[in-house]
Amino acid sequence: METLELTNVEAKSVSGKWLAFALCVVSYTLSGTVSTLMSVYLPVAIPELKGGALSQAQLGDIGAYVSAVYLYGWMCGGLLFGVISDRIGRVRSLALVTALYGIGTCLVTIVPDWYTLLAFRFITGMGVGGVLLIATVYISEIWEERSRAVILGILAVCFPVGIVTTGSLNLIFSNWRTAFGIGVIPVIAALLIFLLAPESDKWKHTKTMKDNGEGIFYKTNRVNLITGSIIFGSVLIGLWGIFSWLPTWVQTLLATGQDGQKERGLIMILLGVGGITGGVFSGMLINKFGKKTTLMATFATCLIMCCVLFITNSSFSNIIYIETAMLSFCFGISQGALSSYIPELFPVNIRGTATGFCFNVGRFFTATAVFFIGSMVSVLGGFGNALLVFTVPFLVAFIVTSGSK
Repeated sequence: METLELTNVEAKSVSGKWLAFALCVVSYTLSGTVSTLMSVYLPVAIPELKGGALSQAQLGDIGAYVSAVYLYGWMCGGLLFGVISDRIGRVRSLALVTALYGIGTCLVTIVPDWYTLLAFRFITGMGVGGVLLIATVYISEIWEERSRAVILGILAVCFPVGIVTTGSLNLIFSNWRTAFGIGVIPVIAALLIFLLAPESDKWKHTKTMKDNGEGIFYKTNRVNLITGSIIFGSVLIGLWGIFSWLPTWVQTLLATGQDGQKERGLIMILLGVGGITGGVFSGMLINKFGKKTTLMATFATCLIMCCVLFITNSSFSNIIYIETAMLSFCFGISQGALSSYIPELFPVNIRGTATGFCFNVGRFFTATAVFFIGSMVSVLGGFGNALLVFTVPFLVAFIVTSGSK
């Protein structure tokens, strides 16, 4: 009888674990969708909110505010909700941040002007920043060690899956307000997380960390902290600068009067599919060539492909699809490899804190850099030249990686 009861408890634990993972997958995937949804609808949403047609420079200026504010929200959420999850628990905090980005997305459907849009996108960014942090911590705590890396790898791939969903929504919905109604789904997911997901036993039994006197700014960790922040921050600047503006750049290559709905949607789908594929292959490449070699080769290829994409194309053609797919494949490899490389720069006792610092400091610089692209458009004479500037961070990442341990 006692054995039967034990078996039932174990079965319940296993089913609860898989239910929690499924809910995290939904939250993680849709975070990728809402992160890129405004990028693909930017060329039509901003003119509507401004009440008329805009020049490239005007669109660039306003779009820069929208993108930067979102990333600042992401950074704030990543810092704030990590602390909150340590205090109130993983499940309640995950439900909170999932609901937050869902509500922020839904509110965009009724936004009256682009100033209000900034506030709603900041709220959405905070929720997404919290989800990407808490979901990873939560799954790592409730999953057994032997298959934890595989499960976390699958979870990480969900973000680019969400980007593919963005492209699909663009093909389905021509009205951008309707597309933002997808925020209803994470709100429902948040309710299910709160009601059904089991709390982490490790969080229950470990409310405080033992202070060993060696923090992230201790002299033995300082160099790696700077190295990790520069590498991850550089890649984020290049990746987000290009991801956020590539659909808008494609629109400028089309003939006047062409709505570009199909082209922008397919570009966003390719960015997501390339990210998924690259993320899957990153592990195999690391096993064969090592983390450092894989990262250096990836950064060099990103630099080359950006130059090819933005220098050789002055009008739209199908070759842009191929070049975008190759570039996004490299983006995916870099994200997969960095998720393994950055944490291992630090000892286990401070790994989570130090990695979180590197990731969120990087987002601060990313938001700041993306903000200035609007000015670059007018100064440099178009989106293509402005985006070409965002290839420089890949060179920085290559140099710093080559000099790291």
